[in-house]
Amino acid sequence: MLLADTHLGFDLAFHPRVERRRRGPEFFANFKRALRPALEGRVDCVVHGGDLLFRSKVPAKLVGMAFEPLKQVADCGIPVYLVPGNHERSAIPHRHLGDHPHIHIFDGPRTFRLQKDQYTLALAGFPFVRHNVRQKFLQLIDQTGFPGPDADLHLLCVHQAVAGATVGPVGYQFRPAPDVIEPFEIPADFSAVLAGHIHRHQVLAANRQANGPAVPVFYPGSIDRTSFAEKNENKGFLILDFDLKAKQGNRLRQWRFHMLPVRPMIQFDLHAYRMNNRQLRSWIATRLSALPEDSILKLKIHGRVSQDAMKVLNAAALRAQAAPSMNIDAVFVEARRSHRFNR
Repeated sequence: MLLADTHLGFDLAFHPRVERRRRGPEFFANFKRALRPALEGRVDCVVHGGDLLFRSKVPAKLVGMAFEPLKQVADCGIPVYLVPGNHERSAIPHRHLGDHPHIHIFDGPRTFRLQKDQYTLALAGFPFVRHNVRQKFLQLIDQTGFPGPDADLHLLCVHQAVAGATVGPVGYQFRPAPDVIEPFEIPADFSAVLAGHIHRHQVLAANRQANGPAVPVFYPGSIDRTSFAEKNENKGFLILDFDLKAKQGNRLRQWRFHMLPVRPMIQFDLHAYRMNNRQLRSWIATRLSALPEDSILKLKIHGRVSQDAMKVLNAAALRAQAAPSMNIDAVFVEARRSHRFNR
């Protein structure tokens, strides 16, 4: 099983100053939903592709909460393999809270081996590399010990961008760059690459120049929408099925993407400078009434906004108009432009 970019702690306040719906519990709920197949014994191992947490400096309480579901999986005898991502700055904070004989962290380039019946699975990997991963990539592979002793299946676990991956509403594609892995450099002896860092679920084909089948690069994507750039993306996790009796390099039998529930994200453009306060309230109320009550709404407010209009457009006023189950936020475009100009 492969999941990634859980970003636990996102919009989670232990001591909130404002009472509003928080999205943090939704991330934990999807995290636990994703781990159900492991808890039910339907997979042999779990790989987390990185960014378990939403940032590196977090309270120990949050780290303990994040590892609790993973420990439940590990208590069932299902090993968990975790790649530290860029949000953790390549190292898990308060790492001792994740100590468990069946939880394995790629704290450096290394290979973990899993024996299943008469077969051996080798998982090579390394934590997120912030600079020049393209230049260091093959050296890092060597440092993992790959290919090492004989194994029936070799998998590479990373938290990096691979050229060809796409992100964002217009489909920006990562091209060869110092911080992007070249697909043709991925050794063909790997049966698959299990990757995090890219929030859109996708599967790439690497090492097309090598003889034999291409190496698939699997991105499960994030388990929930972390920004409006992802508002149209499905979210979920992957289960991959390998046939260890097949010939080396052609052992991926099938894979399936399992969708997780996400809330609708909607964005409106509001030209507030043309309206008085009564018109603003009416405009906002009309649009809110047409939305699902669990919507996550962004208002992009264009033009200069008077102090009087802010009585309607400030955070408290907007929350008062919206259903308690909604999240609503305002972005003042003119203020952002002025800030960039003045800076």
